[in-house]
Amino acid sequence: MLTEIITNGLQNYPDSVALIHQDSPVTYAELAVAVDELKSGIASLGIARGDRISLLLPNCPTFVYGYYAAAALDAVVVPVNPLLKAGELEYIWRDAEIKLVITIPQLLPVVQVGRQNLPDLKHVICTVGRKELPDSLPADSIEGFSALEDVLAAGAKLMRLGVSPAFDEERNAGRHENDCAVIIYTSGTTGRPKGAMLSHKNLTRNVEQVRARIPFTAEDRFLTMLPLFHAFAATVCMNVCLSAGSTTLLLESFTPARVLEAIKRHGITIFPAVPALFNALLMSANGPEDVASVRLFVSGGAPLPAATLETLESRFGVPVLEGDGPTECSPVTTANPVEGPRKVGSVGPAVPGVEVAIFDDNDNPVPTDVVGEIVVRGDNVMLGYLNQPEATAEAMKGGWYHTGDLGRIDSDGYVFIVDRKKDMVITSGLNVYPREVEEVLYTHPAVQEAAVIGMPDAMRGEAVVAVVVRRSGVEVAERDLLRHCKAAMANYKVPQQVIFRDTLPRGSTGKVVKRLLKKELEMEVSEEKS
Repeated sequence: MLTEIITNGLQNYPDSVALIHQDSPVTYAELAVAVDELKSGIASLGIARGDRISLLLPNCPTFVYGYYAAAALDAVVVPVNPLLKAGELEYIWRDAEIKLVITIPQLLPVVQVGRQNLPDLKHVICTVGRKELPDSLPADSIEGFSALEDVLAAGAKLMRLGVSPAFDEERNAGRHENDCAVIIYTSGTTGRPKGAMLSHKNLTRNVEQVRARIPFTAEDRFLTMLPLFHAFAATVCMNVCLSAGSTTLLLESFTPARVLEAIKRHGITIFPAVPALFNALLMSANGPEDVASVRLFVSGGAPLPAATLETLESRFGVPVLEGDGPTECSPVTTANPVEGPRKVGSVGPAVPGVEVAIFDDNDNPVPTDVVGEIVVRGDNVMLGYLNQPEATAEAMKGGWYHTGDLGRIDSDGYVFIVDRKKDMVITSGLNVYPREVEEVLYTHPAVQEAAVIGMPDAMRGEAVVAVVVRRSGVEVAERDLLRHCKAAMANYKVPQQVIFRDTLPRGSTGKVVKRLLKKELEMEVSEEKS
């Protein structure tokens, strides 16, 4: 069960620092006490086994307390992006039948709007007390409002009296590792997000699988700037980190200067990030002295361009371990090893205990190095999508989770992601994988970022279009990039057009959201025609 991470920390590393937030340390012993008190306090509000609790929080200790406290009650955690609007929150909270939300004062207004049509959402716990709320939103205007400190105090009192409902054996009878522990709503490529249900077994097995591939120790210090509501950060920067007795430094936001200062001040050894953040690091850091304590860069969340990986390693002398996996797989499915070959362009072989295969459109395995859909099987694969049996059946055909990613596996078992199945461009009947074109664009010294999409074309069906962000102070023309591409790939893969932008639309984890980019370009074309 997930709570074993907390009990293990208490037993083996009680005086070691588990969390650091705003320069305030929390030891493993203090973490265990906070989780127990919050567990008891939440239970006293009537939250029981199977109830859903939403965490609408930035990276902070309260997120960690709430995550494990809910797990200890055998309630279900539903972490959500603090940037979501009220309507988006209402959809998720209605779908998940949320009964309690834990949040910060700045988000109380959006919580109030988002919950107004949700009578079952009866409790809101805020990280500050009643007196600290703004005059525009008094506590007595919020139904079921509780201050976090009051909930913790109530939990502590119940524990002292020995009557804490958190320890009611009848309430928690029948707990099982296959019980749902966390529901993470995936952004998807179309339509409404789907709630991927992850069990205690899914998550704890994935911790074991990651640690079997990458050795972390109690001496490691993780930099947690990725949002904890996302599967990558929750597993690697929280569950894996705490299971190893390591320390995680929680940052609420990313700025290159702040990150570099944090690395030096806290002796960060493990630097997990997505490609966009590594690109920002390359723009800001000068050399090895800026990341002297770091022993590993860990990349996930999106494909890392080969040019970025090679530049990171050559400039800083720090190995980059690239891995991959979707939310539905808890999420890590593959990772390059620390010891042994690390293949540039590959996300590594499957982690121990996970099977990865390549299927064709008829769900038949394909030969080595042939491109098909990446499918996954193992204890880390989700229970299914909440309230969506048809989507679950489609995703889990034949007992394999179908990722929607196109890739190949070489003779050594290393997985190479070619592209998203839905992102593939079909031009004049020929398949073009956007990532392949993007990799070529990234090798041009003027290109900071690139995204390749397919746009409607009367002659070709779809035209290959590249959207590029130039490096600061570097000039490059469309013809220069087209010439660069023509020298490296077949003509049908070369973009028909290069569009320059100052920024690319991104999701909460820094991944480029191509459907939004495509929508923006389609609107621009429509406006030009009108």
